[in-house]
Amino acid sequence: MSANGEWVTLRTGQGPARVQVHPVAGAARGTLVLGHGAGGGTDAKDLQSLLTATAHGWHVGLVEQPWRVAGRKIATRPPTLDAAWRDVLAALLADDGPLPAAAGLPLVVGGRSAGARVACRTSAGDPEAGLARADGVLCLAFPLHPPGKPDKSRASELALPLGEHIPTLVVQGSADPFGSPAEVMEAVASEPGAATHLQVVEVPGNHSPSRDQPLVTSAALAWLDRLG
Repeated sequence: MSANGEWVTLRTGQGPARVQVHPVAGAARGTLVLGHGAGGGTDAKDLQSLLTATAHGWHVGLVEQPWRVAGRKIATRPPTLDAAWRDVLAALLADDGPLPAAAGLPLVVGGRSAGARVACRTSAGDPEAGLARADGVLCLAFPLHPPGKPDKSRASELALPLGEHIPTLVVQGSADPFGSPAEVMEAVASEPGAATHLQVVEVPGNHSPSRDQPLVTSAALAWLDRLG
């Protein structure tokens, strides 16, 4: 397998998904699997910047959801996104999969925007399907609410990994119309686990990938280093 990564196609109940796989050449510290948002793919600058995690001993997989592989322009509904994500993780991390999960090493899931929501909703795992609970959730630009509609909060999704005592990092633009860093903190401050398991890092910019990618990357890598 190429050290520069390669695309693999995996079957899901929602159609084929693709994963850009970047394995660690030597001893691994863990596995990081990230999904894209509703308006873009795995070529987003912040997702691509986290491929540097391989230099820190993390296998990295960037997941392209079936709706995007099929060439659709609009994302499917959350239940289908979650189902496809679970299928991808099960196939990706299987003993004979492209990034087999190593016993005792952490699994971190996450993504950009809608991909972060999927990771939060599925972070508890699925024992019946043999899908392990995540050891960390990495959220890039978590869409706390639609722009101008704070009453349509998705805080309950971000609260899911916190309730499972899963360390969760949110890297949020200071002017994100989907929720500022302060809004994110306030929305889940009273949730069980928030005080000990949530970290919110403010970066310059809005909901698009920050113009300060080095800050995004360094914040994520420092957090990963503490996990693994």
